[in-house]
Amino acid sequence: MTGKYASLLWAGIFRKPGRTVLTVLQIVIAFGLFGVLQGLKSGVEIAIADARADLLDVRPKVGGSPLPLAYLDRIKALPGVKVVSLLNGFSATYQNPTQGLYTLAIDPNDKAWLTESPEIFKVSPASLNALAKSRTGALVSAELEKKYGWKIGDQIPLLSPTTLQENGSDVWTFNVVGTYTLHELGGSGGDMIVINNAYLDEARYQDRGTVQHFHVVTTDPRLAIAVADSIDHEFANSENETRTESYRESAQSQMQSIGDLNFTIRSIVGAVFMALLFSTATMTAQSIRERTVELAILKAVGFSDRAIFSLIAAESIVVWTVAAALGLLLATIAFPYAARMVPGISMPWVVVDIGLAIAVVIALASASIPALRAARLNVATALAGQ
Repeated sequence: MTGKYASLLWAGIFRKPGRTVLTVLQIVIAFGLFGVLQGLKSGVEIAIADARADLLDVRPKVGGSPLPLAYLDRIKALPGVKVVSLLNGFSATYQNPTQGLYTLAIDPNDKAWLTESPEIFKVSPASLNALAKSRTGALVSAELEKKYGWKIGDQIPLLSPTTLQENGSDVWTFNVVGTYTLHELGGSGGDMIVINNAYLDEARYQDRGTVQHFHVVTTDPRLAIAVADSIDHEFANSENETRTESYRESAQSQMQSIGDLNFTIRSIVGAVFMALLFSTATMTAQSIRERTVELAILKAVGFSDRAIFSLIAAESIVVWTVAAALGLLLATIAFPYAARMVPGISMPWVVVDIGLAIAVVIALASASIPALRAARLNVATALAGQ
């Protein structure tokens, strides 16, 4: 009996191959759009939830004036502060103006920060020691090694008209001494090298004794807000006031700056699914009308109302789930390209589960009324052609 039902199922689905293909294509496109948009939303929410609340970023409150390096010891003395580290740097280009690079300057002797933040900045002890011993040393990412063919021992000349050396030169030369892996601070590393801040500070023409950021790790994530407030209070009304927030707060602020993502995605996806629901319901109703005599014959040979209803509903579910799966597969393939606008996020598998569940619900909704009419079909009237 199961084989007979399967034969009837496939015969109903492919009775009009052109219409079936058109329906499948519509669903594939709709769920491809759903997968990408919902994937971005869910991925961002997961990224925000995973962002550390105990890691604070201390930066200038207004303007671009850097912060005095002397702030480091004052921040370290505040209650609730576990680790403080400096972050400095400048923008430059390599070989031509279109190949931009950022030089991130750190204190390679400050191993406590790297120990407390392994998921943000990963570097082997050998590379870190090499950077500490080399005045002009630099760590590069695997991406840059592949992109420019760099290897340990190579010299990297960088051009930075905005950051001049003491002798007036705008060319900075660094020696590759190791590699690093960067995560939350910029995806997988990208176009950035890591240098020794001591060299940058002594070699540059201006802004000596200053840094662009401090990173603070609190003793307890629950103290993050209090520690941030105490840091900003410490330097309030000074020439170099600070603005401190956690990485989680920063991620949330960035999302708020691009508007209500949930509302936008729900509106777009909801409108697409509603249009598709009415479209497929109309196609299903038309298919039932075309098959009136066939369905009447099935009822005449013993198929119950429930069996007819189940057959029509099953046809809709198969088409919707298969097409939805193809659309979600397409979304998974396309997601890395769409996710470039929000570095570091990935497609959560829960989006696929939700998408397939939605496909089943819409399939039943679109087929329920036509299937109910088919189940209540009067055999005599249908066979008489009325």
